[in-house]
Amino acid sequence: MQHKAPRRTRERILELSLRLFNEFGEPNITTTVIAEEMRISPGNLYYHFRNKDDIVNSIFTLYEAEINRKIAFPEGRKANIQDIWTYLHLTFEIVWRYRFFYRDLNDLLSRNRKLEIDFKQILSHKIKVATELCLGLRADGQFEASDIEIDALATNMVVVVTYWLSYEYVRNPRKYSELQTMSESLARGCYQVIVQISPYLRGETKQVFEKLSQDYLNKMKNATSCPAA
Repeated sequence: MQHKAPRRTRERILELSLRLFNEFGEPNITTTVIAEEMRISPGNLYYHFRNKDDIVNSIFTLYEAEINRKIAFPEGRKANIQDIWTYLHLTFEIVWRYRFFYRDLNDLLSRNRKLEIDFKQILSHKIKVATELCLGLRADGQFEASDIEIDALATNMVVVVTYWLSYEYVRNPRKYSELQTMSESLARGCYQVIVQISPYLRGETKQVFEKLSQDYLNKMKNATSCPAA
Protein backbone atom coordinates (compact mmCIF):
# COMPACT_ATOMS: atom_id res chain seq x y z
CA MET A 1 0.00 0.00 0.00
CA GLN A 2 1.07 3.53 -0.71
CA HIS A 3 1.12 5.84 2.27
CA LYS A 4 0.39 9.54 2.05
CA ALA A 5 3.40 11.72 2.74
CA PRO A 6 3.07 13.42 6.12
CA ARG A 7 1.96 17.01 5.92
CA ARG A 8 4.73 19.49 6.38
CA THR A 9 4.85 21.38 9.67
CA ARG A 10 4.16 24.68 7.90
CA GLU A 11 0.96 23.33 6.36
CA ARG A 12 -0.17 21.89 9.67
CA ILE A 13 0.43 25.23 11.41
CA LEU A 14 -1.71 27.02 8.83
CA GLU A 15 -4.48 24.43 9.06
CA LEU A 16 -4.55 24.57 12.86
CA SER A 17 -4.32 28.36 12.97
CA LEU A 18 -7.26 28.69 10.58
CA ARG A 19 -9.35 26.41 12.78
CA LEU A 20 -8.41 28.28 15.97
CA PHE A 21 -8.96 31.71 14.41
CA ASN A 22 -12.35 30.61 13.09
CA GLU A 23 -13.43 29.07 16.38
CA PHE A 24 -12.15 31.61 18.88
CA GLY A 25 -11.41 34.75 16.86
CA GLU A 26 -7.98 35.81 15.64
CA PRO A 27 -7.40 38.43 18.38
CA ASN A 28 -7.82 35.73 21.06
CA ILE A 29 -5.18 33.37 19.64
CA THR A 30 -1.46 33.92 20.17
CA THR A 31 1.54 32.18 18.66
CA THR A 32 2.07 30.58 22.07
CA VAL A 33 -1.39 29.01 21.90
CA ILE A 34 -0.74 27.79 18.36
CA ALA A 35 2.60 26.24 19.37
CA GLU A 36 1.02 24.53 22.37
CA GLU A 37 -1.82 23.13 20.26
CA MET A 38 0.72 21.94 17.70
CA ARG A 39 2.87 20.45 20.48
CA ILE A 40 5.94 22.14 19.08
CA SER A 41 8.30 24.69 20.62
CA PRO A 42 7.80 28.41 19.95
CA GLY A 43 11.20 28.34 18.27
CA ASN A 44 9.98 25.71 15.81
CA LEU A 45 6.93 27.85 15.07
CA TYR A 46 9.07 30.95 14.48
CA TYR A 47 11.28 28.95 12.15
CA HIS A 48 8.30 28.74 9.78
CA PHE A 49 6.57 32.07 10.55
CA ARG A 50 8.07 35.31 11.85
CA ASN A 51 4.97 36.26 13.85
CA LYS A 52 1.19 35.90 13.93
CA ASP A 53 0.70 38.42 11.12
CA ASP A 54 2.89 36.22 8.94
CA ILE A 55 0.52 33.31 9.66
CA VAL A 56 -2.53 35.47 8.93
CA ASN A 57 -1.03 36.70 5.65
CA SER A 58 -0.15 33.16 4.61
CA ILE A 59 -3.73 32.03 5.27
CA PHE A 60 -4.96 34.99 3.24
CA THR A 61 -2.79 33.83 0.33
CA LEU A 62 -4.62 30.48 0.44
CA TYR A 63 -7.96 32.30 0.62
CA GLU A 64 -7.06 34.54 -2.31
CA ALA A 65 -6.00 31.58 -4.44
CA GLU A 66 -9.30 29.82 -3.70
CA ILE A 67 -11.28 32.94 -4.59
CA ASN A 68 -9.46 33.34 -7.91
CA ARG A 69 -9.80 29.64 -8.72
CA LYS A 70 -13.48 29.17 -7.91
CA ILE A 71 -15.07 32.57 -8.51
CA ALA A 72 -14.71 33.52 -12.15
CA PHE A 73 -16.73 34.30 -15.25
CA PRO A 74 -18.29 31.46 -17.25
CA GLU A 75 -16.03 30.44 -20.13
CA GLY A 76 -17.21 30.46 -23.72
CA ARG A 77 -20.68 31.90 -23.07
CA LYS A 78 -22.57 34.72 -21.41
CA ALA A 79 -23.62 34.49 -17.79
CA ASN A 80 -27.14 33.47 -16.80
CA ILE A 81 -29.15 33.67 -13.59
CA GLN A 82 -28.03 30.19 -12.53
CA ASP A 83 -24.41 31.37 -12.82
CA ILE A 84 -25.16 34.18 -10.38
CA TRP A 85 -26.81 31.78 -7.93
CA THR A 86 -23.83 29.39 -8.22
CA TYR A 87 -21.36 32.26 -7.88
CA LEU A 88 -23.03 33.37 -4.66
CA HIS A 89 -23.08 29.89 -3.13
CA LEU A 90 -19.38 29.41 -3.93
CA THR A 91 -18.62 32.83 -2.50
CA PHE A 92 -20.42 32.12 0.77
CA GLU A 93 -18.77 28.71 1.09
CA ILE A 94 -15.35 30.35 0.86
CA VAL A 95 -16.37 33.13 3.23
CA TRP A 96 -17.42 30.50 5.77
CA ARG A 97 -14.21 28.52 5.37
CA TYR A 98 -12.16 31.66 6.11
CA ARG A 99 -14.76 33.32 8.30
CA PHE A 100 -12.38 34.84 10.85
CA PHE A 101 -11.31 37.36 8.20
CA TYR A 102 -14.89 38.61 8.06
CA ARG A 103 -15.72 38.40 11.75
CA ASP A 104 -12.52 40.21 12.77
CA LEU A 105 -12.18 42.30 9.61
CA ASN A 106 -12.00 45.81 11.07
CA ASP A 107 -9.51 44.79 13.75
CA LEU A 108 -7.31 42.94 11.26
CA LEU A 109 -7.24 45.76 8.73
CA SER A 110 -6.45 48.37 11.39
CA ARG A 111 -3.13 46.71 12.22
CA ASN A 112 -2.11 44.78 9.11
CA ARG A 113 -1.23 47.02 6.18
CA LYS A 114 -0.58 44.15 3.77
CA LEU A 115 -3.92 42.59 4.54
CA GLU A 116 -5.62 45.96 4.09
CA ILE A 117 -4.23 46.28 0.57
CA ASP A 118 -4.88 42.65 -0.39
CA PHE A 119 -8.45 42.64 0.92
CA LYS A 120 -9.28 45.70 -1.15
CA GLN A 121 -8.19 43.73 -4.21
CA ILE A 122 -10.48 40.86 -3.24
CA LEU A 123 -13.42 43.25 -2.92
CA SER A 124 -12.58 44.74 -6.33
CA HIS A 125 -12.47 41.25 -7.83
CA LYS A 126 -15.88 40.38 -6.40
CA ILE A 127 -17.40 43.64 -7.63
CA LYS A 128 -15.93 43.04 -11.10
CA VAL A 129 -17.42 39.55 -11.28
CA ALA A 130 -20.83 40.76 -10.07
CA THR A 131 -20.76 43.60 -12.61
CA GLU A 132 -19.86 41.30 -15.49
CA LEU A 133 -22.61 38.86 -14.56
CA CYS A 134 -25.19 41.66 -14.63
CA LEU A 135 -23.83 43.00 -17.92
CA GLY A 136 -24.06 39.53 -19.41
CA LEU A 137 -27.74 39.34 -18.52
CA ARG A 138 -28.35 42.81 -19.91
CA ALA A 139 -26.67 41.95 -23.19
CA ASP A 140 -29.23 39.17 -23.66
CA GLY A 141 -32.13 41.52 -22.96
CA GLN A 142 -32.93 39.75 -19.70
CA PHE A 143 -31.91 42.57 -17.39
CA GLU A 144 -32.95 46.22 -17.51
CA ALA A 145 -30.62 48.43 -15.54
CA SER A 146 -28.41 51.39 -16.34
CA ASP A 147 -24.65 51.36 -15.86
CA ILE A 148 -25.06 53.43 -12.69
CA GLU A 149 -27.65 50.98 -11.33
CA ILE A 150 -25.42 48.00 -12.12
CA ASP A 151 -22.48 49.67 -10.37
CA ALA A 152 -24.64 50.20 -7.28
CA LEU A 153 -26.06 46.66 -7.41
CA ALA A 154 -22.62 45.07 -7.73
CA THR A 155 -21.37 47.07 -4.76
CA ASN A 156 -24.44 46.28 -2.65
CA MET A 157 -24.14 42.58 -3.44
CA VAL A 158 -20.52 42.55 -2.26
CA VAL A 159 -21.38 44.56 0.88
CA VAL A 160 -24.00 41.99 1.90
CA VAL A 161 -21.61 39.10 1.21
CA THR A 162 -18.82 40.79 3.19
CA TYR A 163 -20.87 41.59 6.29
CA TRP A 164 -23.48 38.84 6.29
CA LEU A 165 -21.65 36.68 8.84
CA SER A 166 -21.21 39.68 11.13
CA TYR A 167 -24.94 40.28 10.92
CA GLU A 168 -25.67 36.62 11.67
CA TYR A 169 -23.22 36.63 14.56
CA VAL A 170 -25.01 39.58 16.16
CA ARG A 171 -28.36 37.85 15.64
CA ASN A 172 -27.31 34.63 17.35
CA PRO A 173 -23.71 34.52 18.63
CA ARG A 174 -24.24 31.35 20.66
CA LYS A 175 -25.06 29.30 17.56
CA TYR A 176 -22.55 30.98 15.26
CA SER A 177 -20.40 27.89 14.75
CA GLU A 178 -23.14 25.27 14.45
CA LEU A 179 -22.81 23.92 10.92
CA GLN A 180 -26.49 23.19 10.33
CA THR A 181 -27.48 26.63 11.54
CA MET A 182 -24.78 28.28 9.46
CA SER A 183 -25.72 26.27 6.38
CA GLU A 184 -29.18 27.77 6.62
CA SER A 185 -27.68 31.18 7.31
CA LEU A 186 -25.46 31.04 4.23
CA ALA A 187 -28.44 30.04 2.11
CA ARG A 188 -30.32 33.05 3.48
CA GLY A 189 -27.33 35.20 2.66
CA CYS A 190 -27.36 34.01 -0.96
CA TYR A 191 -31.03 34.85 -1.22
CA GLN A 192 -30.59 38.28 0.39
CA VAL A 193 -27.94 39.10 -2.21
CA ILE A 194 -29.66 37.80 -5.31
CA VAL A 195 -33.10 39.20 -4.46
CA GLN A 196 -31.61 42.67 -4.98
CA ILE A 197 -31.48 42.12 -8.75
CA SER A 198 -34.98 40.65 -9.07
CA PRO A 199 -36.72 43.98 -9.93
CA TYR A 200 -34.46 44.33 -12.97
CA LEU A 201 -35.00 40.84 -14.42
CA ARG A 202 -37.10 40.29 -17.52
CA GLY A 203 -38.45 37.46 -19.66
CA GLU A 204 -37.29 33.88 -19.20
CA THR A 205 -34.62 34.88 -16.72
CA LYS A 206 -37.24 36.35 -14.39
CA GLN A 207 -39.23 33.10 -14.62
CA VAL A 208 -36.12 31.03 -13.80
CA PHE A 209 -35.35 33.34 -10.89
CA GLU A 210 -38.88 33.00 -9.52
CA LYS A 211 -38.61 29.20 -9.68
CA LEU A 212 -35.20 29.23 -7.95
CA SER A 213 -36.58 31.57 -5.31
CA GLN A 214 -39.63 29.43 -4.68
CA ASP A 215 -37.49 26.30 -4.40
CA TYR A 216 -35.28 28.10 -1.91
CA LEU A 217 -38.22 29.40 0.14
CA ASN A 218 -39.79 25.94 0.27
CA LYS A 219 -36.50 24.43 1.38
CA MET A 220 -36.09 27.02 4.13
CA LYS A 221 -39.69 26.52 5.25
CA ASN A 222 -39.17 22.76 5.50
CA ALA A 223 -35.90 23.20 7.37
CA THR A 224 -37.57 25.53 9.88
CA SER A 225 -40.58 23.26 10.41
CA CYS A 226 -38.51 20.10 10.94
CA PRO A 227 -37.63 19.54 14.61
CA ALA A 228 -33.96 19.24 15.48
CA ALA A 229 -32.71 15.68 15.71
